Amino acid sequence: MSNLRNTAFHRPQVAVLTARLREPRRFLQIVTGPRQVGKTTLVEQAVAEADRPSLNVSADEPTLRDTAWLSAQWERARLLAREHANTAILVIDEVQKVSGWSETVKWHWDEDTRRGIDLRVVLLGSAPLLIRRGLSESLAGRFETVPLPHWSFAEMRAAFAFTLEDYLFFGGYPGAAALVGDVGRWRRYVLDSLVETTVGRDILLMSRVDKPALLRRLFELGCRTSGQILSYTKMLGQLHDAGNTVTLAHYLDLLSEAGMLTGLQKYATHPARRRGSSPKLQVFNTALLSAVSDARPSDMHADADFRGRLVESAVGSHLVNAQAEGICLVHYWRDRGREVDYVVTDGRTLLAIEVKSGRRRDALPGLSAFHEAFRPRRRLLVGGDGMPVESFLETPVAELLRAD
Repeated sequence: MSNLRNTAFHRPQVAVLTARLREPRRFLQIVTGPRQVGKTTLVEQAVAEADRPSLNVSADEPTLRDTAWLSAQWERARLLAREHANTAILVIDEVQKVSGWSETVKWHWDEDTRRGIDLRVVLLGSAPLLIRRGLSESLAGRFETVPLPHWSFAEMRAAFAFTLEDYLFFGGYPGAAALVGDVGRWRRYVLDSLVETTVGRDILLMSRVDKPALLRRLFELGCRTSGQILSYTKMLGQLHDAGNTVTLAHYLDLLSEAGMLTGLQKYATHPARRRGSSPKLQVFNTALLSAVSDARPSDMHADADFRGRLVESAVGSHLVNAQAEGICLVHYWRDRGREVDYVVTDGRTLLAIEVKSGRRRDALPGLSAFHEAFRPRRRLLVGGDGMPVESFLETPVAELLRAD
């Protein structure tokens, strides 16, 4: 186990937001991402570097805030601006918890524009789907986003001295890094403070879920089978529920929007074939797999299959977090027993990735067959005698797509 150290670590998005806050007032800044990836800390760092007076407020309360509260905070920020040469920054955390927030934000933003008030506004939210709904309904043309994914291996190593083995098991939650010396305590934190808060407050409170128990069991199944392709019918059988596949697909979308678990579609040139495929379940953070599995770090050495699942899921999480940032699209491919673990494209480059993790595979590797069918620009083997897993995880996905 590594020796963790405290550090004032800045993620790359800090510089992006700082630069935008220093520019002339143009757009609302929207910072979105899953819980516990450091959105609040990142904004605090950027606001400090922007060197303007600021007001930070949060709507993350047990009961929902209303638009009157939101308007009151906006007036407080305007007063702050008047006291400091007509300029200030207003930061509103968990803004999606305010019912009707987007219309209120639009009215005040446009009013400030008409009155020449230089109030910069940063909105944060841990429910990207709800944020996007509000933006599309009312704020078109008035905002730009700063998507914040889970922490990468390179970031956890730089900030907390994580080794590869640390990252495979404990994943990329900075708030949990100080607890890795006590696995039981770490697991309780992940399950209670991260998983339950996301499912119980962000998803169930803010979206219609008729079968919350089914959603929870789907999340657990997805964590335990991360890296596997499962049909919705097979999932329902394992979940022992009388629901339907449409409901299950909807719940998987909600978990994906929350940055917890996603279902990758099969790669095909025709979009209809992608939508009709069985999903490949994939966690966004291997901490979720480890916490749900009730395993311990020593199991990575005693159980080759468990370590293999962690390796494959770490590779997949590296890719889907890049997808969440808008860098690429991620799929899998399977045809007649031949499989490619991940197919990545940015619209120009097609990259086929096979992970050699030591797990037993029912399907034969399919890089050659995929190459014959689709002619990707690059085929990449990760692990074994291919690119080391550590090197892959520390390389930004955009660089992997650019490499010859």
